[in-house]
Amino acid sequence: MTDQKAAARPIGPDSDLEQVFELAQQLRVDSVRASTSAGSGHPTSSLSAADLMAVLMARHLRYDWQQPKNPANDHLIFSKGHASPLLYAMFHAAGAVDEHELMTTYRTFGARLQGHPTPVLPWVDVATGSLGQGIAYGVGIATAGRDLEHEPYRVWVLCGDSEMAEGSVWEALDKAGQRQLPNFVAIVDVNRLGQRGPTELQWDTDAYARRVEAFGCRALVVDGHDLQSVDRALTTAADGQAPTVIVARTVKGQGVPEVADHEGWHGKPLPPDLAEHAIAELGGVRHLTVRGPRPPDAAPRPPTAAPARLDLPRFQIGDEVATRVAFGKALVAVGVRPDVVVLDAEVGNSTHAEDFGKAYPDRYFETYIAEQQMIASAVGMAVRGYRPYAATFAAFLTRAHDFIRMAAISQISMALSGSHCGVEIGADGPSQMGVEDLAMMRAVHGSTVLYPSDATSAAALTAAQADLDGISYLRTTRGAYPVLYGPDESFPVGGSKTLRQSGADEVTLVGAGVTLHECLAAADALAGEGMAARVIDLYSVKPVDADALARAARDTGALVVAEDHHPEGGLGEAVLSALAARRQGPAFAHLAVRDLPGSGTAEELMDAAGISRTHIAEAARRLASG
Repeated sequence: MTDQKAAARPIGPDSDLEQVFELAQQLRVDSVRASTSAGSGHPTSSLSAADLMAVLMARHLRYDWQQPKNPANDHLIFSKGHASPLLYAMFHAAGAVDEHELMTTYRTFGARLQGHPTPVLPWVDVATGSLGQGIAYGVGIATAGRDLEHEPYRVWVLCGDSEMAEGSVWEALDKAGQRQLPNFVAIVDVNRLGQRGPTELQWDTDAYARRVEAFGCRALVVDGHDLQSVDRALTTAADGQAPTVIVARTVKGQGVPEVADHEGWHGKPLPPDLAEHAIAELGGVRHLTVRGPRPPDAAPRPPTAAPARLDLPRFQIGDEVATRVAFGKALVAVGVRPDVVVLDAEVGNSTHAEDFGKAYPDRYFETYIAEQQMIASAVGMAVRGYRPYAATFAAFLTRAHDFIRMAAISQISMALSGSHCGVEIGADGPSQMGVEDLAMMRAVHGSTVLYPSDATSAAALTAAQADLDGISYLRTTRGAYPVLYGPDESFPVGGSKTLRQSGADEVTLVGAGVTLHECLAAADALAGEGMAARVIDLYSVKPVDADALARAARDTGALVVAEDHHPEGGLGEAVLSALAARRQGPAFAHLAVRDLPGSGTAEELMDAAGISRTHIAEAARRLASG
């Protein structure tokens, strides 16, 4: 163990590897202490990577710990977020977290040092813990650094070997290789053991390397406990020549013989007696500090000034325009903001996201058919202060739901758009029909869910997304439908529009998107029979306009909700929840897609699903009569 004089000197880039070894042992000791004190955690997963992280933070990670917002700082992402004891031990060694916080608050209620890292800590960019995601975020941040910010920072990502079985890891490496991101480095901690036993490849580091190279990245295979080899590999990785993956063979539980390479210790703290013995084996408690390499000088990016006015596209009432077309035109208008970026998953000619790409090619990013990486790249760009829009078919966003969920935990602000929703898309059939997306997006913490019914509202709501906190979702329609609103109409989030209303209304018809047009047609049919119907455009699904719904329930006593979506979690349940909160229970009919659709025309499929104008009018008659 180092003496007191050595302990007083910060370890830095010029320190010899013996001192770095002492730092690694301190990281191990503190990982054991913190997790044992908490009574939970993942010490063995931390012990395996301690040597890798000690060399990195002492000699290669260019970071100003006192100024985590320094634009030139490198970025460190723990994709294996369960190794948080190690990460927090690093923060302690850097002087960012004190002894008391590390040893008494880890994993406790209300504390910053949660079981998996989140951006409540200023040194953490993104929440991790859902494996296979941190490496994807790293690609997004590295892309932002090179292509948007033009800053020389590097992105270092610590991965576990178990998560290398996740497809999202290879989506990330494919994009790192395809883009040839020279500022991206992944470090794979190949410790052989996963949660329930050996990993798929165990210690076959050559197999990992072959796979990495097949995706266009440079692979460096090292002994993860040989500090000199690790130092050489990190030096090579930082040379700015290629995206690099360091494949490091390690031992889970390294340094503690009683648990090293032993199954059954994943996610378990050492009991107090074994922890005391392990600390002694590791050389005891140390109080070393780290002052790694400083980041290069960089001027702070000036704050983005929003334009005084957006020149949104204007549409004439009665013209037939698809909301997806209006979305693309509105993106171009919003593009006058230099912080707006757009990401596509190879369907930009259908979603009309490519309209932005033609106008602003330097801020348009093609991720191809890789929806998880599209969302992860958007998250990475949001971390760096940009306002990303990511668009694909509504059905395909479901594949990326876990990334969206984790983005909410990271408190990211980004705009999503899902096109080709519902059975309305017609002959392509059910694999292309987004009929679950409203439920998915309503369930995301802090989300905003918008569903415009015409081109004017679609353009206005697309622009509104640029200023919304959290994750917002815009649902667009494939087919072209009449423009309902004049170009100067406003669409506040949380609002609605009442298009038909009278003092004699016997029923309220509630729709959004394509079903609003069916509601209007049904109201016309009912009016011809002498029955007045109120019609509400519920373009804001979350938050929903509870006041308008409550008034309609009070005035008419009966509501018909029609939606091109499954009955679970969509428009109908949003309406029922709002009314239940007001303790109102009007007569209610909920028309939704309940059976498995097939191919056909939009009209055939909507009628078969029971959401067409004929079915809406019939439901209204039943409620009014009885």
